[in-house]
Amino acid sequence: MKYLIVGLGNIGSEYDGTRHNIGFRVLDAFAKASNLVFKDGRYGFTAQTSVRGRQLVLLKPSTYMNLSGNAVRYWMQQEKIPLENVLIVVDDLSLPFGQLRLRGKGSDAGHNGLKHIAATLGSQNYARLRFGIGNEFPKGAQVDFVLGQFTDEDLKAMDERVDVACEIIKSFCFAGLANTMNQFNKK
Repeated sequence: MKYLIVGLGNIGSEYDGTRHNIGFRVLDAFAKASNLVFKDGRYGFTAQTSVRGRQLVLLKPSTYMNLSGNAVRYWMQQEKIPLENVLIVVDDLSLPFGQLRLRGKGSDAGHNGLKHIAATLGSQNYARLRFGIGNEFPKGAQVDFVLGQFTDEDLKAMDERVDVACEIIKSFCFAGLANTMNQFNKK
């Protein structure tokens, strides 16, 4: 079985470490723990690994957030991965920092990356792992907040929360969506 794990973010040093790039951060940690190196390819940076008979294709789109669907569609077709084996790791303003929530489908909740993926694939029925980034910003400052750096307090808890996100990815591939939601969404 083959899985496409997509971490959403924006390319470029000006976006490194920003809240909007939490998907990239999670995939970088997953790759590092598995001694994988991302290769620059069409529509993104990819790394591949095989774990207990499951093939995982990790993708960090190079299309910028608002065109993420192009990368997802291309790599799904290239690797012949069905929609039910796709997992998108994404930042979420509606969750407190570090809270993780796995869903099998849902709305884009105003997230432009998810919006483009749904429009490109013609479906919102794909799994997404939402990583809470909080919403402590004044009215009208959402863009600055999302494209801003994490606080020192958030960074202290970051490694542990990213590790849990990596465990959720593995569980999604081995135990399936429902079992993983039951195990991790309670916490």
